[in-house]
Amino acid sequence: MDIRDQLRKKPLRIGISTRALFDLEAEHSVFVRDGVEAYAKLQRDQEKTVIRKGSGFKVVEKLLGMNDAEGEPYVEVILLSKNSPDLSLRAFNSIKEYGLNIKHGSFTSGRTLAPFIPSWGIDLFLSNDTADVQAAVTSGTAAARLVNPPEVDLGTYYDDEVRIAFDGDAVVFSPESDQIYKEKGLGAFFEHEKKNAEKPMAVGPFGNFLKKLSKLREIHMTGGGASKVRIGIVTARNAPAHERVVYTLRAWGTPADEAHFVGTNSKAPILQAMDAHIFFDDQEKHVLGASSVVPAGHVPGPHNPDELIIPAE
Repeated sequence: MDIRDQLRKKPLRIGISTRALFDLEAEHSVFVRDGVEAYAKLQRDQEKTVIRKGSGFKVVEKLLGMNDAEGEPYVEVILLSKNSPDLSLRAFNSIKEYGLNIKHGSFTSGRTLAPFIPSWGIDLFLSNDTADVQAAVTSGTAAARLVNPPEVDLGTYYDDEVRIAFDGDAVVFSPESDQIYKEKGLGAFFEHEKKNAEKPMAVGPFGNFLKKLSKLREIHMTGGGASKVRIGIVTARNAPAHERVVYTLRAWGTPADEAHFVGTNSKAPILQAMDAHIFFDDQEKHVLGASSVVPAGHVPGPHNPDELIIPAE
């Protein structure tokens, strides 16, 4: 089956909460301070008021832009919300005003979204709610908790692209190598990675999402090895541990357009130079650092947020 037909038959499905798609922090503060009735009244009063864009808006807009004008979509976005169905009107009114092709959603009136994530066949779930993100991860879905968006205008260059950046270990790849470092130390980690340089790593929490995203990348190749779907790896690995990253991506058939082996250097300037529409990392400090320049999502993992993962030599 042609790769276009494959992706049309099983499109890349992004599930996103209303608070991740839109900036609803002011409304949420009313909910926390004054309760559900005051929140519901505020939302109804502002039903015709367009909601500001949130952390996940730009990447959703860009991914939807990868669909053809005709035919079944390669990418679908499902709105998942703990709001009541009554309050769905403001969300869909705003979606219409922004011209986003989002037609489907679930509104649960406060109940957990967890059972609906696998029901919709979601490949990536984005939310501001820690519990819902963790539930998605438990169900085997790639998921991230988004932090507030930076006050920057993304897309200065190459406006017809979508650019998505990932950390490596414990995000795209399994945390197996990291575990060797934690148990046996830095020397043992580097020795293990040199010895297994050409052995592909196991899939991490975002590995399957990356593989499906790579199909979209292949569809949008523009010649000369370039694609409108641009994938970047930004990892604390450095030489010689970088080799296994390259060999793993090659074995998976998921080549990255960019790879940045930063060691102990900050990831934020690299992500800003990449002009990424979103970045995923399992360490909260990297997410917070990146969030000053790009939208960023924290991937839940087993790590202490203060621990350095896969340090440089």
